[in-house]
Amino acid sequence: MNSILKPAYHQHQPDKTLLYQLVKQYYPEFNQLMEAQGKTLPGYVQKEFDAFLKCGRLEHGFLRAQCDTCHHEKLVAFSCKKRGFCPSCGARRMAESAALLVDDILPHEPIRQWVLSFPFQLRFLFATYPNLMGDVLGIVFRTLSTHLIHKAGFKKSQAQTGAVTLIQRFGSALNLNVHFHILMLDGVYTEDEHQQLRFRQTKAPTKTELEQLVHTLSHRIARFLERKGLLERDMENSWLTLDEEVDEALSQIHGSSITYRIACGPNAGKKVFTLQTLPSSNHETTQSDRVAKTAGFSLHAGVAAARHQRDKLERLARYISRPAVSEKRLSITANNKIRYELKTPYRDGTTHVFFEPLDYIARLAALIPKPRVNLTRYHGVFAPNNKLRSQITPAKRGKFSESSQASEATDDLNETKPLQAMTWMQRLKRVFNINIENCEHCGGKLKVIACIDNPLIIQQILKHLEQKNTNEAVATLPEGRAPPNQQTSFLFS
Repeated sequence: MNSILKPAYHQHQPDKTLLYQLVKQYYPEFNQLMEAQGKTLPGYVQKEFDAFLKCGRLEHGFLRAQCDTCHHEKLVAFSCKKRGFCPSCGARRMAESAALLVDDILPHEPIRQWVLSFPFQLRFLFATYPNLMGDVLGIVFRTLSTHLIHKAGFKKSQAQTGAVTLIQRFGSALNLNVHFHILMLDGVYTEDEHQQLRFRQTKAPTKTELEQLVHTLSHRIARFLERKGLLERDMENSWLTLDEEVDEALSQIHGSSITYRIACGPNAGKKVFTLQTLPSSNHETTQSDRVAKTAGFSLHAGVAAARHQRDKLERLARYISRPAVSEKRLSITANNKIRYELKTPYRDGTTHVFFEPLDYIARLAALIPKPRVNLTRYHGVFAPNNKLRSQITPAKRGKFSESSQASEATDDLNETKPLQAMTWMQRLKRVFNINIENCEHCGGKLKVIACIDNPLIIQQILKHLEQKNTNEAVATLPEGRAPPNQQTSFLFS
């Protein structure tokens, strides 16, 4: 009986993708345009583009993986490991983040996703001053946790909950949209008379509760920004007061990306060209009970995973930690316009957005986060210094309480054991069910035998492989043979 064919691994060739070709062709021209206007991109943005052009290219270094049985080899190119728009590194981070959350952090309890979006002014503020996101996120968590604790019938001193927030910086149309995806316990932890933890699940939020919460959040965040001197309000309007010096080039790019406008070229300042169809008639009715909006704020809490739905939870974690750019939805038109398909149509029927090549590069630049800004935050019982973290998380890592130190002294190793990142092979197996830990020829174990980063050695190896492939291509054909019997064999390269 023939076994079911499993997905095969094909080496990634980034230079053959449309995204790579667009960046390689138009990024230098975009840089020249900025310099002609007397502006320069920040160093971390330029490094992101330069690293992307080297990501996945064998000529910039690779690992040699060899089968310990038949000695068949594979070459694995180095990655740029950036956080902006690289789809390959974004997919790697997505797989690793989702596996970490499901395997080590989130307990086997109901988890609900809360999504909080902000008005345009605050999106620009968070992109310019990313350190503010930590303070605002603290306000959001305290508001939501207080709601859950009171809904469960307890006081804040009697119960605790927790959340993991992934800060997403992009929208479906490649626009800069800083918003929070919060994976929050759908309930609270309490201690009984024997000091044993007990989880108490709460009901899903109602439409009225969502409206009250988003109203409370909007006022608390606005008051916080007013105290910081970053926001001014009167009876009708509100505006930002940015006293500190900001990067002129990047602020213009951020502002255009946030407001769906063209950043450069003769049409700068105009709305991005879109393709629209007739909107769905039942869109509003299906969304009205899941989301609440006020003053540009939007709070959604319609997606949850039960305690036994770990597969659904991992899919949700992958979704909110996905890369910013989808190469499958990217194409180019006959008149050299960049066409990008939306993940889901907008309420007005918009299905595609179109960019000039230089404006598309500006969109990518806007998606690059500033360095040393943590885009994953832990609160409540998931915080590193919370005493309950070691008791409720699957990995049992964290600060032990005094009562648990005596009874679980043997688990001390879990606290000090360093967390190792997933390997390249483990990611492929986890996400795509591709088993590359075994040789495709003999089934033996593959292991990394060398790290090649010397340019001279790289050139020699690649030249040898190119010559070998050329010789195989021009080799004489084998002698003819009779057709096979009833069974047909297939050869997959």
